[in-house]
Amino acid sequence: MKLKFRCLHGKFGVCRLPANAAIPAWSQTGPLSSITRTNQELSVVCPEESVPPQQACEGGWICLKLEGPFSFSEVGILAAFIDPLRDEGVPIFAISTVPFFNQHVIRVVRRNRENWHSLIPQRINKRRQYSHL
Repeated sequence: MKLKFRCLHGKFGVCRLPANAAIPAWSQTGPLSSITRTNQELSVVCPEESVPPQQACEGGWICLKLEGPFSFSEVGILAAFIDPLRDEGVPIFAISTVPFFNQHVIRVVRRNRENWHSLIPQRINKRRQYSHL
């Protein structure tokens, strides 16, 4: 199996809001947004430029997007991609979508951009073939 990925344009932010907060309009812009609610918080991931200045946010994330589709029966796809990054101390935050995991979006801290870029061909290719889109 040949997996493909691409780096989405721009920087992204990860914001934590109160669990009972309304979903903010600013959170639903750009090439990717993710909104997750638990009984403890509302988590928002969106382009950093969309986040208002008064909103607490951890910014500077880049997004690597694995291209699917992937079947629910396939195992180890995400791990094979992120394990080499983890092994080198690159912070990772992963988001998956459904149905059938059409994509995995992996966030990597921008300050480590050189790290992940050099690791992809050297370390990950030993397990599976990857290519930029």
